[in-house]
Formats: sequence, structure tokens, C-alpha cells
Amino acid sequence: EVQFVESGGGLVQAGGSLRLSCVASGFTSDDYAIGWFRQAPGKEREGISCISRSDGSTYYEDSVKGRFTISSDNAKNTVYLQMSNLKPEDTAVYYCIESTLIGGKCYYDIESWGEGTLVNVSS
Repeated sequence: EVQFVESGGGLVQAGGSLRLSCVASGFTSDDYAIGWFRQAPGKEREGISCISRSDGSTYYEDSVKGRFTISSDNAKNTVYLQMSNLKPEDTAVYYCIESTLIGGKCYYDIESWGEGTLVNVSS
């Protein structure tokens, strides 16, 4: 069973930056991708980005293109999400999620989530 532990959330002002971390464990092979989802109160979950462990390929959803950057350290099984120019609408709980990168796009396995870390962006 794959497990995820997210960290790095907190309270920041609009326009600020924050870096999230996700430590993954329990994988039986290196043929996978890791992604980020988020969910704000009263809203549906929204995909953000994913990165392939095999070749480092990445994909970003339109809502975060140009502002968020995903990266990974395979030796540590850790994925990072660097968030810049944060907006109040970015306020949400951010989750690490098992993913697959196919045809240059992310497919998120909603049955494999972490516990999340809260990001609160004030105006």
C-alpha cells in the first residue's frame, strides 16, 4: 500500500510563496508518477500537477501554470511543490496523490491520497 505524508503548509499573504513536500513510501516499482491535488471548503477536488519518477516529465493544470513548480528527489522518494504568486483562491488542503503520466497529461488515482497539508492565503 502506498503512503503519502505532506508537509509545508501554512498561512501566507497574497503574492507570497510556499514550498510543500510529500514523502511517499510503499511503492513496489519505479514505474509511477506522483501528483498534487487540492480541495477548498465547499469545492470539488482539483488536480494541480504530477511528475514521473522514470524520466522526470511533468504536467501542470491550467489553474497553476506559470506559478507552481513540481520537482522530485527520487533517492528520498520526495516530491516538492513550489508555489509562487499565491492568490486567496489557492487556499485549500493540498494532497499528494498516486498518479500516472500518459500522453503528457496527468491521471490521478483518487483512491490513493495522503492526509493533506493546509495552505491559507490571506488578502
